[in-house]
Amino acid sequence: MKSRTEKSKLKLLGSSEHRLPKSPDEAKLETFPNRTPGRNYRITLTAPEFSSICPVTGQPDCAHIEIVYVPDKKCIETKSLKFYLASYRNFPAFNEAIVNRILDDLVKACAPKQIHVRGEFGSRGGIQLTCEARFPDWTESSLEL
Repeated sequence: MKSRTEKSKLKLLGSSEHRLPKSPDEAKLETFPNRTPGRNYRITLTAPEFSSICPVTGQPDCAHIEIVYVPDKKCIETKSLKFYLASYRNFPAFNEAIVNRILDDLVKACAPKQIHVRGEFGSRGGIQLTCEARFPDWTESSLEL
């Protein structure tokens, strides 16, 4: 059970807030203390209806975003993650930049032991793009195809 102090730090959870941030710069990723910091376990979060805007054509890009992380002292609060991801809806950015920005923002917010972000973007011109980023970064041997 969360203490009152922990709950009061979470601004979105339990509120009727419905206005989405205009961009990832305005979005706030909220965290809460990991209840079992001595155990290594994975949390998997998926957003199958992610969308953003192509910075060149202005056309919408759709993706399935998957985040898998091993928390350290803090966990990501999911309602704030939902608002954060939705803030990309009208944000022009290349797919690769989005995946790397999500990784960087999550590392900054919760300092996980490990995290892996994967974006599987819809086909454009017959080409489907999947981008993956990790923290800590891949070793040279793990990059071999």
